[in-house]
Amino acid sequence: MTHEALKALLDGMTLEEKAGQLTQCNAGQFISVDAEITGPEGQPLPAEELNRVLGSVLTFENAGQARQLQDLHLAADRNRIPLLLMVDVIHGMKTTYPIPLAMGCSFDDGLMAECAAMACREAAAAGVHVTFNPMVDTARDARWGRILETCSEEPLINSRMGAALVRTTQGDDLADPEHIACCVKHYAAYGAAEAGRDYNTVEISERALRESYLPAYRACLDAGARLIMPSFNSLNGIPSVANKWLMNTVLHDEWGFRGVVISDYDAVGELVTHGVAADMKEAVCLAMAAGCDIDMVKCAYYQYLPELVREGRVPEKALDDAVMRVLELKNELGLFENPYHGADEETEKRLNLCPAHREIARRAAEESAVLLKNDGVLPLKKDIRKLALIGPFAEEKRLNGFWSRPGAEKYTVTLPEGIRDLMPELELTVVRGCGAELGDTDAGGLAEAEEAARNAEAVVLCLGEPEHDSGEGRSRTDVTLPGAQLALAEAVMKANPNTAVLLFNGRPLVLTELEKIAPAILEMWYPGTEAGHAAARLLWGNANPCGKLSVGLPRSTGQYPMPYNRTNTGRPKPQPDSGVFPFSSSYLDTPNLPLYSFGHGLSYTTFEYVKLTLDKKAIRKEDSLTVTVTVRNTGSMPGKEAVQLYLRDPVASVVRPVQQLIDYQKIRLEPGEKQDVVFTVTEKQLRFISFDCEEVSEPGVFELSTGHADHLKLTDRFTLEA
Repeated sequence: MTHEALKALLDGMTLEEKAGQLTQCNAGQFISVDAEITGPEGQPLPAEELNRVLGSVLTFENAGQARQLQDLHLAADRNRIPLLLMVDVIHGMKTTYPIPLAMGCSFDDGLMAECAAMACREAAAAGVHVTFNPMVDTARDARWGRILETCSEEPLINSRMGAALVRTTQGDDLADPEHIACCVKHYAAYGAAEAGRDYNTVEISERALRESYLPAYRACLDAGARLIMPSFNSLNGIPSVANKWLMNTVLHDEWGFRGVVISDYDAVGELVTHGVAADMKEAVCLAMAAGCDIDMVKCAYYQYLPELVREGRVPEKALDDAVMRVLELKNELGLFENPYHGADEETEKRLNLCPAHREIARRAAEESAVLLKNDGVLPLKKDIRKLALIGPFAEEKRLNGFWSRPGAEKYTVTLPEGIRDLMPELELTVVRGCGAELGDTDAGGLAEAEEAARNAEAVVLCLGEPEHDSGEGRSRTDVTLPGAQLALAEAVMKANPNTAVLLFNGRPLVLTELEKIAPAILEMWYPGTEAGHAAARLLWGNANPCGKLSVGLPRSTGQYPMPYNRTNTGRPKPQPDSGVFPFSSSYLDTPNLPLYSFGHGLSYTTFEYVKLTLDKKAIRKEDSLTVTVTVRNTGSMPGKEAVQLYLRDPVASVVRPVQQLIDYQKIRLEPGEKQDVVFTVTEKQLRFISFDCEEVSEPGVFELSTGHADHLKLTDRFTLEA
């Protein structure tokens, strides 16, 4: 449809019809669906009335429902404007790949793109037009349950992974029925919620906001994301959905974003609860003034916008501009010509959980797993004949993580299934041992677990956190292993020291006591549909662990927040991993550093970092610097290594981080193979946000290092000349 035709359509609409285009409802208000919602059902307006004017729907399940929703609406809408159909496709549709936090540990943008393409194919066939993804909040506090939805505590990883997801999902042509639009979220700084409590207040300086939180949203918009979602939290006193500085000054004026802005679930209505709006009508006025185009589920726009326009409190041009942005998105998706887009039940059946998609999901689970510790227990010997699989997650099917689609556990390959498929001759004993629920202290199963461990040649101990304990609205004050799992670990390892721990969790956990007794720990996160196959291949060395931590693991909950790219104080602790050091920035009861630092991850082979070389010792602003890191596989197995490049700016006008990841590449090396990994460093990577909140670089000496956070090596220096 041409722009002129869209304009004519807009001009012929009533105020109520225009407001309807800016209103989104749950699919469950019109048809029967089995889908989790994360707030109130919505304003109880008659479904028949809403259906005549509605602009978009969220939270349906399949192509049949998508077509049913579209047919019901088009039959009722005199303008025959198709619905936008939106779903949270966060880490897979039917075929679930690992949670985003795990994907960040892959340090592999290409792998993220593969997973996104797989999810997009399944989602498009199910009738989805828009996914509420990627989520790129910088998150540095594991008490916040939604940390599992982001890739990292490092904005660079969030930026690159998010941009890769956007480019792959949207493709070159949104009208292509195999592609859908992306909505980046949650703008802004949702991951900095006070005390790690979901939906909570954020108070943060503009300089910190621009340096650590805004870059990933910007990167996703630069990659072409068509929508953005303001966050639930208030930001420096103003809820994001009504924050004019955030939405107008930064998003529209500075970044030039001209796409659709959609509120989070009931966020417009929550302006009243926040206390910045006296009633719903005022809330609508505030959200429109801040440039929020679509009101999710509250129906407040539909109820109050026509009245506000007639009163002159909301300019009709503002309403028209918002509606035009929605119509343009529908037009770009080709919905006026094909309102069903890619919805096709036969294609859906063919794609969902197909072997090719399962293979991608399995490989992603293998490459995002992080080998935290290994004292020679892993990989398990191929000739083991008796294995005990022990722990509350030994037979668990809920290993997909929050935001997997309803019923995802039905398709999950369990650990016993994966192990039996790989090792059919193995005698496998499975014992639960204890529960993993918060507050569950029942240790009645420990004796049976000890017996099973004692009678086995090796033990795989499956510990972690129940799937429902991390995700939206699932904050914790204590992120230690819940239940009697530590007691189970002590009993099992005493009975059989040849024990490897598999961890399944959605947030970093405190593993300090477990690390003291466990000879091997493999962090699996929530690996998704192919959990059992991936775990089995990793345990026996058919796959070699290559994940690196995209967020540090604490020694205690009290260390939070503990960003790896911390700044020095005037009294830094001389040895951050040592004991008490008086009158320094330190704790009395624990070292400063995390138990496992950002970027850490072992392999079944070993890698030697041979040398780091710079092609010049000084550059000007218009120059670039070539950095070469030579890496050799010194072990006996092929393996992949995420080579990380860190920067330090020792002297600047504001305090700079002691270490900052500025680039990474993942390589594969055969035993004995050596490779030069080449990075290009430009002046842009040396920039920071000044005290006056400007992006600047300053002449001086810079340090470049490889290794991983807190364990840097092969440092060299260069100068940025004036």
